Amino acid sequence: MSSEETEVVVVGAGQAGVAMSEHLGAGGIPHIVLERHRIAERWRSERWDSLVANGPAWHDRFPGMEFPDVAPDAFASKEQVADYVVAYAEKIAAPVRCGVEVTSVRKRPGRPGFRVETAEGTIDARFVVAATGPFQRPVIPPIVPDGAVPVQLHSSGYRNPRQLPDGAVLVVGAGSSGVQIADELRRSGRRVFLSVGPHDRPPRTYRGRDFCWWLGVLGLWDAETPPQGAEHVTIAVSGARGGHTVDFRALARTGIELVGMTASYEDGVLRFAPDLAENIALGDAKYLALLRAADAYVERNGLGLPEEPEAHLLAPDPECVTDPLPRLDLAGAGVTSIVWATGFATDYGWLQVDAFDENGRPAHRRGVSREPGVYFLGLPWLSRRGSSFIWGVWHDARHIADHIATRRRYLAYGTTDRSGTARATRKS
Repeated sequence: MSSEETEVVVVGAGQAGVAMSEHLGAGGIPHIVLERHRIAERWRSERWDSLVANGPAWHDRFPGMEFPDVAPDAFASKEQVADYVVAYAEKIAAPVRCGVEVTSVRKRPGRPGFRVETAEGTIDARFVVAATGPFQRPVIPPIVPDGAVPVQLHSSGYRNPRQLPDGAVLVVGAGSSGVQIADELRRSGRRVFLSVGPHDRPPRTYRGRDFCWWLGVLGLWDAETPPQGAEHVTIAVSGARGGHTVDFRALARTGIELVGMTASYEDGVLRFAPDLAENIALGDAKYLALLRAADAYVERNGLGLPEEPEAHLLAPDPECVTDPLPRLDLAGAGVTSIVWATGFATDYGWLQVDAFDENGRPAHRRGVSREPGVYFLGLPWLSRRGSSFIWGVWHDARHIADHIATRRRYLAYGTTDRSGTARATRKS
């Protein structure tokens, strides 16, 4: 087993870890990026086959490189996104080591810095950046017991309709993943039930501009905290088939049967909360509020963008909303599969330092944790609304790299090397 020493260890080589490496490298800070699988692995092996990015290629990218072979207003496939991150890592010569799993990070007793234990050896580092992102552990609520239907799986395990046995499917979750999977299953000829919870559903485009553009010019990407109570509200937006606005009424017209939040299970019967109409209405309110803000911006700035009054018109509620299904006999409805598009939880069991609050969540300010020398990167709302996006994580990484550089200068004061120049990585 080898041992070595470096200034910074970055754990994770997705978009966050690669962005972190770029800024550390630009600052001349020695570092290593450790990845237990391949670069951007989750894009390749933990997403369904037809997934595309939810933002257009001109927007969802690093500032230093455009997507090759993807039109600016098109949506890159999951493989194209993964290839893009790999190409960017090569472009910046990121020192990524793939196939190296970090098993623990602990403070070094009586010495500054941390000891990083891996399957291949030990690395001592002055700083550690946890860049593993928010999609670490799939969450399936303990509602339906094993064996109640032939197949239950999380959206991260779903690949395509052929993967599921014949029969109807219940998709739980009305964010981007749940909506796109439900629509794909319906188009394949399946009977589909979609369990709809609270959500935000922005327009895909309005007055000739993508919603990503509207959030930018309206300053909404820079919001530093989510609206009260909206920390975990999902966003329903789709780049599938060229991109379109998610409209739950339209989904119902295609044959998808909308139901409320999945509440409980007993003797083969699922019960749903009586909240479907309210959830739809709240999503509509957020949608219309963004349209009104966009209209006001156009008028205030004298822009010649085409008017789109029809976007403000909502179709009548379908029967499944006005007379919602309170319960579902799974066998009677022919449901053989449940896809849980219910999000993820973080898993920092390897990070054994005092960097978490009483609920086990990262305790940080803009990624700087309360444990000096430990940083978090790639989490939603790390510094602002845009933190989960490729361009947003790039800006967050720059802030963390600046913080590390400043701290190195303080730590170097009074030593032989007063310039702050880092020690070279050593192996033994």
